[in-house]
Amino acid sequence: MTAPVVEQPTDWTEPGAHPVTPGVHRIPLALPIPSLHAVNVYVIEDPGGLVVVDSGWAMPDTRTALEGGLRALGHGLDDVAQFLVTHAHWDHYSQALALRESFGTRVRVGRGERPSIEAFDARRGLHPRQVEMLRRCGAGDLADEIAGRPVGAAARNMPHTLPDAWLDDGERIGLAGRALDVVATPGHTRGHIVLRDAAAGLLFAGDHVLPHISPSIGLETEPEPRPLRSYLESLRLVRDMPDTLLLPAHGPVTGSAHARIDELLDHHAARLDAAAGQVRAGHGTAFEVAAALPWTRRRRRLADMDAFSRMLAVLEIEAHLDVLADQGVLDAHDEAGVRVYAVRG
Repeated sequence: MTAPVVEQPTDWTEPGAHPVTPGVHRIPLALPIPSLHAVNVYVIEDPGGLVVVDSGWAMPDTRTALEGGLRALGHGLDDVAQFLVTHAHWDHYSQALALRESFGTRVRVGRGERPSIEAFDARRGLHPRQVEMLRRCGAGDLADEIAGRPVGAAARNMPHTLPDAWLDDGERIGLAGRALDVVATPGHTRGHIVLRDAAAGLLFAGDHVLPHISPSIGLETEPEPRPLRSYLESLRLVRDMPDTLLLPAHGPVTGSAHARIDELLDHHAARLDAAAGQVRAGHGTAFEVAAALPWTRRRRRLADMDAFSRMLAVLEIEAHLDVLADQGVLDAHDEAGVRVYAVRG
């Protein structure tokens, strides 16, 4: 049984502290990423101190906005006892680390994020593994473009250190008035977790389940070999649990996590069919398949997208093609460092 949806602003990015259920508020924080607009952080009021799910991007304006949202609730930044972070992307993790430096706030993130946190080195570029993967996809020119992008001072100085402790799958975080169950949901990143408040019917979903977009897959310093397979398994795992209110990191609070998961599973099933169809039509590499398919709701062509979006698109198609190979629909082999796919049989 899901909790009722408290009326939310028409524009989910509207600043402020918006009630979700008693003792839980949503504070959207602006992002320097036009396509995402903002990230939601969720404030859980607890007698032992505030618990905040995700934290925002470490920027002065974001810190001010979070401080303002907490002030509206009668609290300050120093009242935050701990950050529970769904994954280590900067828009979720970096401000928690910055506030830890100021206030000593405890920070926890999923244990599976450790390889990517430890491996990150801005001197190697922001996406070194993705450059390698793009070459394997037959997208050499795009790989060169991504590799040649300069790393600015903001990225070089972004907090990206280890947390105080890890969040483990199956762990129960006991608060005074509620319990949060940690569920490992790899796919978006290998260490992504969600938090379920079963009694209240809430799912703090991070980027695992988003109401308006399909999250990127495996965009991290050390991606796993089969991120889409993990993501689909994680979606089904949460779908098999009782339904809850969906509290996403990007987008409005939504009445049913199950309903959105069903839409995401259908979306990926359709993309798998479309990718297989392009291989049958003679497109042999992930880059060729991605270039032949439409993208976004506007059905844009790959060539019309910015370099970062093209990178995500090509790597997403590689993930779909690898799932099709695992299913026995396609064969895959390497030719001079490029993975080539063909219909099996």
